[in-house]
Amino acid sequence: MTSLRPFHAMDVFKFNPTNLDPLTETYDLNFYFTYLAQWPHLFNVAEGADGTIDAYIMGKTEASPSYMTFSEHYLPWHAHITALTVAPHARRLGLARTLSQSLEHSGDEYDAWFVDLFVRKSNKVAQALYHGMGYSVYKRVLDYYSDDPTDETKDGEDAYDMRKPLTRDKERKHIRKNGESYAVEPHEVF
Repeated sequence: MTSLRPFHAMDVFKFNPTNLDPLTETYDLNFYFTYLAQWPHLFNVAEGADGTIDAYIMGKTEASPSYMTFSEHYLPWHAHITALTVAPHARRLGLARTLSQSLEHSGDEYDAWFVDLFVRKSNKVAQALYHGMGYSVYKRVLDYYSDDPTDETKDGEDAYDMRKPLTRDKERKHIRKNGESYAVEPHEVF
């Protein structure tokens, strides 16, 4: 049986098997600890009965800085999925959906407009999962993912910025149709 609980600092020693997936972004320890310090209530794990970490979600709430208020790229108050990963042995159990819904619920509690995330253009499995949960593509970020940042001759892979409106966005102001065709540069993303 799997249970949900907050991420603990010692979990960094237990979550490597969950990250063993070529589509999972793995960050340096400082990044994980920053999330743990700033948004501990939005950083959760699904723990198996044997103590393994079957899945985790790193989330946050944020808005663009106030000086960007008049920019077309301004982001209002929203929840963001920074990382969501499920270990290969625990896939197809609904853990990604459960963890996403927990962040969506928190977003509603914090009166956020939407939940967003970035996903590789090639990651059709994740896109199908998110589409099935009510997310849609808001825009395409050109060359967002750079698998080898030291090689300037290689282009990165595009990302889709996917969004799901929350209760506050009754008029659906923060989603758009055909977002795949709306392309922006990485520096235009907050």
